[in-house]
Amino acid sequence: MKLVGIVSTATLSLLLGIAAPAYAQQEQQDEKKGHPEQQQGKHEQSKSDPQHTQQQQRQNDSKQQDHAQQQQKQRQDDNKQQERAQKHERQDQSKQQDHAQQQRQDRNKQQERAQEQQRHHQDNQQQRAGQQQRRDQDDRQRADQRRGNEQPRRTQEQQRVERSAWEQHRSQRWDSDHRTWQQRGGYRGYRVPDDRFRGYFGQEHGFRIYGLPFMVVGGYPRFQYGGYWITAVDPWPEYWGNDWYDNDDVYIVYVDNGYYLYNHRYPNVGIAISFSM
Repeated sequence: MKLVGIVSTATLSLLLGIAAPAYAQQEQQDEKKGHPEQQQGKHEQSKSDPQHTQQQQRQNDSKQQDHAQQQQKQRQDDNKQQERAQKHERQDQSKQQDHAQQQRQDRNKQQERAQEQQRHHQDNQQQRAGQQQRRDQDDRQRADQRRGNEQPRRTQEQQRVERSAWEQHRSQRWDSDHRTWQQRGGYRGYRVPDDRFRGYFGQEHGFRIYGLPFMVVGGYPRFQYGGYWITAVDPWPEYWGNDWYDNDDVYIVYVDNGYYLYNHRYPNVGIAISFSM
């Protein structure tokens, strides 16, 4: 029995010694060959990697395209906002220009109305001045007619008194005898209204003293013309003709802050006169 046990043990050891190298060799061959499932999985995995790469590439391209589209849309929105801002700015500028143009038109209209009113006022003034001038001419014609009618009725006594008054008022030395209104301290008599003065007096309105109502007041000759009494406060120059007040045309002007009577025949000097009603 003991022998049988030893034989069995030896046999088993022999079998194990033979089986172990064979198993190891088989495993080495299996490792070299590999399992078919693992080889197939690896082969499929190697096949699926390019597809995954392409899909990932497409996703990346799609994301880049979406990003580019968003950027383009953003640029379009920015352009639209810029266009709207420019449009509003142009509209504001146009409104400002229209407002400025309207203001210029309003100012031009106001100036035209003011000029029209001024022309209308000037026309009215000219019309009134023409009417006044015609009335003054009519008054002078009636005055001349009255003087013409009065001349024949003047008596020799009246003529003698008038001549005597003028002779007594004659200057011996004009340069030292006469005084201007400035030297007299200024004119203090009645002032004729300008429109009335233009109608009766001035260099263009000459007249003769002969035949006019006449009187002597305080030793000064006084005659009536144009509705006013006119007093000669200055003596008349000795070189004037003896009958200048009968035959010479005279006129009255306002110069150097006073009234003066001038003789057309001797226009270089004027006699200081005073107006009264």
